[in-house]
Amino acid sequence: MFEWKSEYELGMEKIDAEHRKLFDIANKGYELLVNDFYVDKYDRIMDIIIELKDYAQFHFTAEEEYLASIGYKKLFSHKIEHDSFIQKVSNVNLNDVDSNQDKYVQDLLDFIVMWIKEHIMEKDREYVNAK
Repeated sequence: MFEWKSEYELGMEKIDAEHRKLFDIANKGYELLVNDFYVDKYDRIMDIIIELKDYAQFHFTAEEEYLASIGYKKLFSHKIEHDSFIQKVSNVNLNDVDSNQDKYVQDLLDFIVMWIKEHIMEKDREYVNAK
């Protein structure tokens, strides 16, 4: 289970609320992974992927607009990371999802955890500290 902690907060209410949404999506994935009652999880996995893609597009647009408004010098490299995230969740191999559903969900959760550690905890903190 993914639990929001104060250490994830950037001190920016809107951005923090959007980051909490990523935790909600991750928890949906976790709950799906540990639920043995679903024989076929494919449709639920696809729902999570769609939600993750929609979340990313909304959040990244808002964050990039904010970064542009403060004249953040690393906006371009930050946007490249965002684009990489969107590409990852947009280029889903449907055969991979269907052939080993639990492994796919686990890999997706691993991806989200690394994003939280490497992007939110490090890269996003850089623009907060640059203000």
